Amino acid sequence: MNGGPSGFNNAPVTKSFVIACALFTVFFGIQGRSFKLGLSYQDIFRKLSIWKLIVSVFAFSSTPELMFGLYLLYYFRVFERQIGSNKYTVFILFSIMVSLLFEVMALAILKDPTANLLTSGPYGLIFASFVPFYFDIPVSTWFRIFGVHFSNKSFVYLAGLQLLLSSWKRSLFPGICGILAGSLYHLNVLCIRRAKFPEFITSFLSRFSWSSMGNLPTAPARNLAGNVPSFTTRQVERTYPPIAAPSTVEPPEDSIATLVSMGFDQNSARQALVHARNDINAATNILLEAQSH
Repeated sequence: MNGGPSGFNNAPVTKSFVIACALFTVFFGIQGRSFKLGLSYQDIFRKLSIWKLIVSVFAFSSTPELMFGLYLLYYFRVFERQIGSNKYTVFILFSIMVSLLFEVMALAILKDPTANLLTSGPYGLIFASFVPFYFDIPVSTWFRIFGVHFSNKSFVYLAGLQLLLSSWKRSLFPGICGILAGSLYHLNVLCIRRAKFPEFITSFLSRFSWSSMGNLPTAPARNLAGNVPSFTTRQVERTYPPIAAPSTVEPPEDSIATLVSMGFDQNSARQALVHARNDINAATNILLEAQSH
């Protein structure tokens, strides 16, 4: 389970965020200041270090955290492909702001002015993403290693556990705050899952991310969920034309890979694309409808 086709196809917001995290981490790492970026009670309630709040969202404090963090961010690009860049941008902002609020509350409760209690990095977004990963991404395969059962999702959980415990209490608190933020999003607090970011901002991120890497832009991902507050949908949107007849054109491999990354069987994904005339959004809805029965 690899999150779909390789690269950042149809995931420009994720690409921009990954680039920002890598640049911030390298910049502060060269200066030898990475370990000092963690938030503390003194930073928030005495110095009011707003710049630390902003930087702590992007810069990891160590190379191992950077490696595991970027891997998880890259993997979770599947959610941007599912719900579209506009809604995924809202998910990013909501996860970051709510998890930061919980972190500030934790600092206020602990009241230790002598140490950096919370490590830096996009822990809020990463661990908020584990909530839809748990609820909305089905297990497609099981296998055994030395008699222990694993699923195709197990290694993502192991990478998350490694990141969660990378700095012990300093990373544990931000991770828990991220899970709480993701849970609130999943519960659709304040109807947040219906919100969309303005199109021109996500279009700018798309152009920026592709130009920064020297690639040509591809067509943006369509929103699979429409106005339904979920990372996946179980109803075909009214905007889709009725499926008249199966397509005679062989479905593209990248479209099949995208559906497989969502947990569907490869043969089922191919058949759905054929019946949907290679429309990946309509094919997704066909597969989800089939699962619900």
